[in-house]
Amino acid sequence: MTSIELVVLDMAGTTVRDGGVVEQAFQRAAERTGVADRMPWDDALRYVRDTMGQSKIEVFTHLSGGDRAAAERATAAFEGAYDEIVAEQGAEEIPGARAAIEQLKADGIRVALTTGFAPVTRDALLDALGWHDLVDVALSPIDAGRGRPHPDLVLTALMRTGTSSVQAVAVAGDTVSDVRSGLRAGAGFVAGVLTGAHDEAAILDAGAHAVLPSIVDLRAALPARELLAPTAAR
Repeated sequence: MTSIELVVLDMAGTTVRDGGVVEQAFQRAAERTGVADRMPWDDALRYVRDTMGQSKIEVFTHLSGGDRAAAERATAAFEGAYDEIVAEQGAEEIPGARAAIEQLKADGIRVALTTGFAPVTRDALLDALGWHDLVDVALSPIDAGRGRPHPDLVLTALMRTGTSSVQAVAVAGDTVSDVRSGLRAGAGFVAGVLTGAHDEAAILDAGAHAVLPSIVDLRAALPARELLAPTAAR
């Protein structure tokens, strides 16, 4: 088996507490732009939940019936609303997330954070958590070409960090889109976590190699699958 050199982690719901912030921001954006007026509210909210983890511009393009200009306005409103809520409520890590990342780094594994948010919101979260120096790279869809469930974010993280092969990459996230992105990239290990949007059944149905209670459990899952370099496994 190829030892893991890079771990690619989602942000909201995986390493950062969501607490309904995405849905709150979506509601504010919908109220301010009318982007969800073309379908019943319950259907719009269900679509947002089903597509958690995906690029927000793509989500709003669907909700606006393909109107890209309207989607761009709604995305800007969403990012602004998310920033407002973070400023109001603060940002919190998933319990133990920072320590888990630090352990991976101590093992010589590079760590990337990926998100469906725009860079301004991603960086606001990193600022609030004090995580800018914690990881090797943090990526948004605009940095990679396409967002999840496409493989671009994972592959861009691989290239940015000089990782030797896709088999040396592990991916973990709380959504079906995270899992599909990792699998489409050919990652050697793709795990779902149960601290965010989607449940165990959905994550397994998407093809995850494992479902973990939390990102804290990822490090222990690697040696069990002979995916940790011998020096780190000791």
